Amino acid sequence: MQFGIIEFPGSNCDHDAYYVAKHVFDQQTSFIWHKDHSIGDVDVVIIPGGFSYGDALRSGAIARFSPIMKDVIRFANNGGLVLGICNGFQILCESGLLPGALMKNALLRFVCKNIFVRPENRTSPFTRTLDSDSVLQIPIAHGEGNYIAADDVLCRLEDENRIAFRYCNDEGEATSESNPNGSARNIAGILNEAGNVLGMMPHPERCAEEILGRSDGAMIFESILVSTGVPV
Repeated sequence: MQFGIIEFPGSNCDHDAYYVAKHVFDQQTSFIWHKDHSIGDVDVVIIPGGFSYGDALRSGAIARFSPIMKDVIRFANNGGLVLGICNGFQILCESGLLPGALMKNALLRFVCKNIFVRPENRTSPFTRTLDSDSVLQIPIAHGEGNYIAADDVLCRLEDENRIAFRYCNDEGEATSESNPNGSARNIAGILNEAGNVLGMMPHPERCAEEILGRSDGAMIFESILVSTGVPV
């Protein structure tokens, strides 16, 4: 399998994503520069976390107009797998591949800590191998992770099983206390209508090996591989 990692000016989790795909899971992996016009022959695109273009205007607003995004949108619309992490989630919303927007955290503070999320969907390529009764511990690091959308959009996400992850406590309860940024309905990650595009604020690439203290994030990468027929 071939992973492509998009690099923008200000990306800072690109090498983390590369390391997991290339060295933890032993997959062909390459960087794709934001000024390129083609993603090339890849099976999965990862839009990593960071501060693309310094988060000028608002997070992801400028990156959405980078030349490479036109081909990422084409790839996604043709069924290609796209994973947007943190700033990548923001870029996916700005590009129209996902609905809603990411606003400043409710407490107007940058939040960097380990949190718990509960898988809500087990049918997408990113979540198919996850246990819906499990609770994953994954780090977050963002100042604009407060997911908002119109009520009808939120209801549609619920009805169509497109909420991939929800913030929760260690017992799997989606409480207001376990919501680190004020996101509507404790949403931590969502899917597009076809299920081939996932945007999530937590960083699975930062907890994909036991040496880091926990490897829950590896499960998302494992699900991608299993869903595409790659032995894990």
